Amino acid sequence: MSHPVEPSSSSSTPVPRPRFVRERRIRFSHCDPAGIVFYPQYLVLFNGLVEDWFTEHLGVSYAGLLSSRRIGLPIVRLECDFCAVSRMGDDVQFGLAVERVGTRSITLHLDCRADRELRVSSRQVLVFTNLDTHAAIEIPADVRAALDTSVQ
Repeated sequence: MSHPVEPSSSSSTPVPRPRFVRERRIRFSHCDPAGIVFYPQYLVLFNGLVEDWFTEHLGVSYAGLLSSRRIGLPIVRLECDFCAVSRMGDDVQFGLAVERVGTRSITLHLDCRADRELRVSSRQVLVFTNLDTHAAIEIPADVRAALDTSVQ
């Protein structure tokens, strides 16, 4: 189940608005032998959220960016705060909000919550790159227009 945009909920960590939200169930494949989410799996889940946000909310095919347009979005800065554990079977909400749109990069705030409890908070800077040269490029015009509409 997904909610295109949801206002941020209260917590000790302020969350920018608006938020793109996707609900997920924590699976066995996300967990380590202790029965909790193995922390790198959050980055895999956050990447899936970014892909969904591009395709469903911005209307820009993430698969198309990478394949036919040869545009990549590597993370060049990453901050994570792990606040509480998530266990197999937990139903959680992954949220994304835009903090900043630059010339060649975007800064995103992502989080994972369950019943309003903050589990993980992340700040990521993604840079648009040419996948053939791996050089940074300006945000494509159609993406910038979608971002401008999204953050207003």
